Amino acid sequence: MFFNDIHIRIRFVIIVMIIAFLLIIGKVFYIQVISYNKLSKITEDLWSRKMTINAPRGDIVDRNGNILATSIVTTTIYVVPSQIKDKEKVSKDIAEILNCSYDDVYKYVSKHSSMEIIRKGMDLDSAVADKIDKLGYDGVYLVVDSKRYYPYGDTLAHIIGFVGSDNQGLSGLELTYDSYLKGTNGELKYYSDGKGNKLEIPDSYVSPTKGMTLKLTLDIELVKAVDNELRNATDKYNADAALSIVMNPKTGEILAMGSLPSFDPTNYQNYSEEIINRNLPIWMTFEPGSTFKIITLASTIEEGTVDLFKDTFTDTGAISVDGGTLHCWKHGGHGTQTYLEVVENSCNPGFVSLGNKLGVEKLMSYIKNFGFGSKTGIDLNGEGNGILFKEEAMGPLELATTAFGQGISVTPIQQITAVSAVINGGLLYTPYVVTSVTDDISKAIVFENKPKLKRKVISPETSATARFALESVVSNGTGKNAYIENYRVGGKTGTAQKVKDGKYMVGNYTLSFIGFLPANDPEVIVYVAIDNPKGVTQYGGTVSAPIARSILLSAIETLNIKEQSGGMLKEYSYLDVKYLVVPDVVGMSKSEATKALKDFKVKYSGNGDKVVYMSPSANTFQSVETTITLLLN
Repeated sequence: MFFNDIHIRIRFVIIVMIIAFLLIIGKVFYIQVISYNKLSKITEDLWSRKMTINAPRGDIVDRNGNILATSIVTTTIYVVPSQIKDKEKVSKDIAEILNCSYDDVYKYVSKHSSMEIIRKGMDLDSAVADKIDKLGYDGVYLVVDSKRYYPYGDTLAHIIGFVGSDNQGLSGLELTYDSYLKGTNGELKYYSDGKGNKLEIPDSYVSPTKGMTLKLTLDIELVKAVDNELRNATDKYNADAALSIVMNPKTGEILAMGSLPSFDPTNYQNYSEEIINRNLPIWMTFEPGSTFKIITLASTIEEGTVDLFKDTFTDTGAISVDGGTLHCWKHGGHGTQTYLEVVENSCNPGFVSLGNKLGVEKLMSYIKNFGFGSKTGIDLNGEGNGILFKEEAMGPLELATTAFGQGISVTPIQQITAVSAVINGGLLYTPYVVTSVTDDISKAIVFENKPKLKRKVISPETSATARFALESVVSNGTGKNAYIENYRVGGKTGTAQKVKDGKYMVGNYTLSFIGFLPANDPEVIVYVAIDNPKGVTQYGGTVSAPIARSILLSAIETLNIKEQSGGMLKEYSYLDVKYLVVPDVVGMSKSEATKALKDFKVKYSGNGDKVVYMSPSANTFQSVETTITLLLN
């Protein structure tokens, strides 16, 4: 019995030892093979220290590849306090180079932490970084970094936006497309013991990967032209604000956009949130005034409620609506006129008549179909909705004022998008500013924007008639100051009294103009609004139309738009410099040519009697003050 007990005990001990041995072998195998990578990483993390290297953000470029925002190489100072032996001397020397106080540096090098960034040592240029590097101090590290750079300063600031100190997008396209632009950060890794002393293990470096390139629909040359015109206007008229949008009406592409006041995106901290966050072309809401009459006009033509060329309206200077009186801008009125002349003269009572013929339901249906009352969907943050009357609350007075653009609020981007649909054949597009996003490494396009058609609003025939009427406004009506010789320009002025606390302000207006060319086949449309200009007659045709004309001239050059023939001749006043078509006199005798050119100054070159060449060329609009040079045989 005793013998058997001993054997049982021996067997039990052996089995236990075998199991323990197998467990040890299994544990070793688990540590050495299965958990090796995990434990190795934990060990490495205990001994290693990392310095993050910010990735250069991707470039933002215009439609022609010109850089609008990019990242430039800088240097940042990192310090490891435990590795710095003479903290006083290191602080003194670095402070002298950085031109900052000793205390500012000392508070970083004396902290009880593994690593610190000296705030005054961020975004250093190469000359300063070289001086720090030559000191050769232990515990002081120079890491290559990147800084956002905006070559055009405050131009396009609201669209492009800005980034924070951590290189993250905070507004504009920098925020909206941050996931594409930010890239992948790199790191510099070194190894130290528990006391922070650096170990004799080679540092490791992982390069950052630059972000992707954002290509826009904008043309920087046209943007600069817009910016210049807005600055001139605010200086000349001491305006509270100014804005402009330039668009391709056939696609919704934004070719230029600008507003004042603006801000410097590099130093955005120096500006109020009100200035930074308000991109006026898409955020600002205001009564549109007479530019909104284009919508009433198009709705009228589409419904066929009047014949613009045959039907007439008699304007006495005012019209009574629901016990109230609405006035025309011209004292005494325009008398009896065709509805085309109502459009040319921007006659409020005439548009009240057009609104009445349409009725609330029809007019509001078109207004909403043209996109008013809701966001356009432009790929920029901060867009406004605008404000419309509720149909059920609209009486005769609300219908009347809506018909000529009063009592409702719209955004500039809504206005130009809707009018684009009026003139492009009746198609409403979503406006956009980003063309594509490209991976710089693979060159693959990872995101692409194309024209987005929302809906058809009016027929091509209605659109053609509306274009004719708006060309007539510029040739014969209130928009004459936007007329461009040898080009067909259409457009509409707007003079809107501003509202504060529910009451119209005295002498405070938003003056606007929307114009396009060529009138027969529009390639570009421009919207301009000047807020509260001072020291000038407050009419859109006086202030905003000339600005729009200048921008259209820049668009002609930038977009290489050819001259057109067959346009309407401008009706000149005695104050205007008159332009006439130059007749073709090549082949005529000297006396015949002189007679044909009686409205111009003439200069001859040569001794013959027959004209063989002329400059400027025939069949172009030229000022009557132009000298026509004729080459004789």
